[in-house]
Amino acid sequence: MLIRIDASSAEPLYGQIAAQVRKAIGNGELSGGDRLPSAKDLAKAVAVNVHTVLRAYAELRDEGLIELRPRRGAVVVQSMTKREDLLEEVRGILHQARRQGLTTTEILDVVTGEL
Repeated sequence: MLIRIDASSAEPLYGQIAAQVRKAIGNGELSGGDRLPSAKDLAKAVAVNVHTVLRAYAELRDEGLIELRPRRGAVVVQSMTKREDLLEEVRGILHQARRQGLTTTEILDVVTGEL
C-alpha cells in the first residue's frame, strides 16, 4: 500500500491518510488481519508528524475498520464491500430512481446534497 500526501490539498493530512487506507480496504488491497505500518514508520515515509498518523489511525479505529493493538500496531479488522460491489449497488439504485421518474438533474441534486 502506497500512501501519498498532497500538502497543497485542502483536506487535512490525517484525512488524506485515512482516506487512502479506507480505499485500500475497500478495493481489497488490504483485508482483515493485515497490519498497517507503525505510526512512526508511516510518518517517516510520508514526511508528517507521528501524531498526524495516529489521528488518522484513531479515525479508522472509531469507524471500526482497524484495531490498535499494543505491540502489534494497527490491524485491519474487516474488509469493506469491494468497490465493484458498491458500484453495482449504486447502479441499481440509479436504475430504480429512473424507473420512479427522477431526472438526471434531480438525482445529481440528491447526490451532491449528500456529499
